[in-house]
Amino acid sequence: MSKTIVIIGGGAAGFFTAINIDAPSGTRIFILEKSNKLLSKVKISGGGRCNVTHACFESKELVKFYPRGSKELNGPFHQFSTGDTFEWFANRGVELKVEDDNRTFPITDSSQTIIDCFLKEAEKKNIKIETQNGLESLNFDEETHKWAVHTTSGGAIMSDAVVIAAGSSPQMWQKLQDFGFNMIDQVPSLFTFNIKDKRLEGLAGLSSAHAFVTLPKLKIEAAGPVLVTHWGLSGPGILKLSAIAARDLFQCDYKFEIIVNWLANEDIESLSDYFKDIRTEQPRKLVHSFSPVELPMRLWISLVQEYTSSQLKWADVSNKTIDLMAKAIIQSKFVVDGKSTFKDEFVTAGGVDLKEIDFKTMEAKRFKGLYFAGEVLDIDAVTGGFNFQAAWTTSIIAARSISSSLSSEKSF
Repeated sequence: MSKTIVIIGGGAAGFFTAINIDAPSGTRIFILEKSNKLLSKVKISGGGRCNVTHACFESKELVKFYPRGSKELNGPFHQFSTGDTFEWFANRGVELKVEDDNRTFPITDSSQTIIDCFLKEAEKKNIKIETQNGLESLNFDEETHKWAVHTTSGGAIMSDAVVIAAGSSPQMWQKLQDFGFNMIDQVPSLFTFNIKDKRLEGLAGLSSAHAFVTLPKLKIEAAGPVLVTHWGLSGPGILKLSAIAARDLFQCDYKFEIIVNWLANEDIESLSDYFKDIRTEQPRKLVHSFSPVELPMRLWISLVQEYTSSQLKWADVSNKTIDLMAKAIIQSKFVVDGKSTFKDEFVTAGGVDLKEIDFKTMEAKRFKGLYFAGEVLDIDAVTGGFNFQAAWTTSIIAARSISSSLSSEKSF
């Protein structure tokens, strides 16, 4: 008897699950997408280039980039990790490239390359894709031992297995909660900080390549480049901090204090000593025209101008002023009042409680034949391709588990 598999969600996780199912002839595989767009997050990821994964090849290191899900992903990453992602795409003619920060993109620099690959694989496997048709309700039929998938178009599909890969859809999360799953509340992750501060005015686009950011009250910190924007601060260091502290920052309504060390490898004492050396070595230089540190000149001036003047020479800088200048760079305090979505990308913390899932198969522990993959789970990561890697890993494990069940005589 032929089998039927239904995948809810036409995004990265939904497609990757569907195209990796090794199904016997006659098996029907459906992808149901409630909107009229397929793979929409793949399309916009990485500024339209698609940040496919991250070139971190050690599982024990890779899991450290996941504020939520690190423990649960340890086993799955031993089954399918970043190296496997490279190989999977290479086997389908898609070459990936690694950039200096280890973010990984298709060599074409176009997300359409990934989309075309997925659509081609779906066509080869005769996967039926239905847009503008999502999940209305779901129930298990005890007589047929199949899942009755009632769709928003008014139809019903009797399915041997169902994969929920519907991302961060609030409507889907409510359906799952009504079904009996414990859902962890959804909060934003990967966002930039809104800051109104005269030190940042007119400096949009300037950055420090090696910064360190701290949330003093929460005792949470992160390292990475920090970028000045029109609305405040962004960059990998800020985004990483937003991911780690996503729930705490939601609780405080995105009003908090941060400390930026613009030179991550320096402290106040060592920087003060260095400035004193500069005073001796470059006495005639003006403080506002000679920056002794690796910061853009305008950012340097903005950070120290409270304690200096445009005509002040290094020879005339007092020890007290030097200490204040060093502190202004190593301990820049800013008050954050709100957040902004990072570009067009939106990642959420929250989803299906990970205790509900068997991570060896991605099957729900309490509901046989019901699988989960991707962002619908309470898994999220810092920026850099890690969220897609979690999607590929959870999806292919679900696909392999379904494939194994399809090839055996036992039913789902």
